[in-house]
Amino acid sequence: MIPFERAPEPAGFDANVRQPGHRWLARGDARSTPGYWRRAARDLRAAFKDLCGYTAMWLSAPGTVDHFVSRDEDPSLAYEWTNFRYAAAWINSSKSALRSDQVLDPFEVGDGWFEIILPSCQMVLTDRCPPEVRDRAQTMLKRLKLGDGESVVSYRRE
Repeated sequence: MIPFERAPEPAGFDANVRQPGHRWLARGDARSTPGYWRRAARDLRAAFKDLCGYTAMWLSAPGTVDHFVSRDEDPSLAYEWTNFRYAAAWINSSKSALRSDQVLDPFEVGDGWFEIILPSCQMVLTDRCPPEVRDRAQTMLKRLKLGDGESVVSYRRE
C-alpha cells in the first residue's frame, strides 16, 4: 500500500449520486441500494490515477467503487464521495466481509509503511508502520491476501 491524497468531490456529484441515493435511502430500503455510485467511477479512477487503493498497482481493466465503510455497516455513507476508494474488483469483494475498523484506509497509509520483498514479490510491514495501526495492517495483508496471495504476487511479477 502507498499513501493516497483525497481528491475534491467532482462537479455534479451531489446531483448525480448523493441526492438520488439519499432519496432512495429515505424510502427505507437500505438492503438493496441502487448503484448510483457507479456514476462517479471515472472521477474516482482519475483521482486514484488508475491505481488500486489497496494493491497500489495500475489496473489495466477498470476497477470498482469500493465503499470503505460498507453499505451494510453504515448505509448512510453509500452515496458519499468521502467514503469511496478505487479498487480492483477482487479486492472489493474480499474486503466486503471486513468492517472499516479492521482495515487501513488508503488515505491513512503513511510513506514507507509497506515494502515489496524481491524476488518473492511479497508485501510486508516495515518498522515505519505505527504500532497503533499494525493490527489493522496485518489483517489487510492476511485477509485480503495482499502480503503473499497467489493472485497479487503473480500480478506484481507481471
